[in-house]
Amino acid sequence: MQITNVRAHHIRIPYDAGGASFRQGASAITALETVILEVSTDAGLTGWGDAFAYVCPRTTCTAIEEMIAPQARGIEVPDAAGIPAVMDQIQRNLHLFGRYGITMFAISGLDIALWDLAAKIEGAPLNRLIGTPRRTKIPAYASLLRIGTPERIADECEVALRHGYGAIKLHETTTPAVFAARAAIGDRTPLMVDLNCPLDGASAIAFAKDCSAAHPLFLEEPVWPPEDFATLAEVRAKGGLDIAAGENACTVHQFRQMMSAGAVSHAQPSVIKVGGITEFLKIAALADEMGIHIVPHSPYFGPGFLATLHLMSLRDDGLIEVFYLKRAACLWRGRIYADASGSIEVPEGPGLGYEPDQDVMERYRVA
Repeated sequence: MQITNVRAHHIRIPYDAGGASFRQGASAITALETVILEVSTDAGLTGWGDAFAYVCPRTTCTAIEEMIAPQARGIEVPDAAGIPAVMDQIQRNLHLFGRYGITMFAISGLDIALWDLAAKIEGAPLNRLIGTPRRTKIPAYASLLRIGTPERIADECEVALRHGYGAIKLHETTTPAVFAARAAIGDRTPLMVDLNCPLDGASAIAFAKDCSAAHPLFLEEPVWPPEDFATLAEVRAKGGLDIAAGENACTVHQFRQMMSAGAVSHAQPSVIKVGGITEFLKIAALADEMGIHIVPHSPYFGPGFLATLHLMSLRDDGLIEVFYLKRAACLWRGRIYADASGSIEVPEGPGLGYEPDQDVMERYRVA
């Protein structure tokens, strides 16, 4: 079976997050930008992938069309055992364009699609192709967008709990915000705080100490730049709190540097950024070897979210991240929403388990 074509689909689904905001610099992001990668074969099977593209969808589409598609067209579809070698060769072929960022986002999309195809060929769900599933549902946590006002943060936390979520993550940078959330959710609900890389080492240590009484499960990416693993390790050692990072890291090699530096207690690979399922599996194995928790970055809505569900089903613990907002539509007919217990079912169909809703794709396609 050969790959006949690789196509990038830019899908833009508006959302409503109430008073919260999702910003890139000075610009507010008002829609979910998803780049779905479609791999067609001469046998009629289709594989679906997902490439990171929050604010760069056209750039990611171009990377797929100009770098990935020429690499993939005409090759034999590999089985599960053969995917790592294929992806290694493609990484080697494209290394001149940069090992991280857009290049690896596009590579991630192809890798996920190849795993989807390999599982479909076997007629098995992705998780059973990889290993032995340990969970049929993955507990989700509500990843709140930035709100800013402690009173409104408390209100949103309470609403999220009423919707069934058993854990909360803030995207806030002040201690009043952290304590407002803790007061709203009580002492037993896990609370995480994502700072998105704003601080130097001394400021991050001070922030960790100042909010330690709120008992966050971890601080996420407190330090700029995110690849300063030595400073991150110092914050972990001196701040008194666990540290999470990894959504801005790519490949197992960068995660090895992070973990070897002692920078994190919780590693956060993003399957649509790190190099796909192949790299995620390597990172998870390394984390297990080094005694580090895996809590993936997954606030997205395409095939990468399904892949993350499958990957987390192979583990005994760990949560899945869900952006806390209302979407205008769902590519998966609403089947990836958290249930009343705050968990999301792992798809059981062949491959990733669900096929994207073509009506939704056409309605929200960006030409």
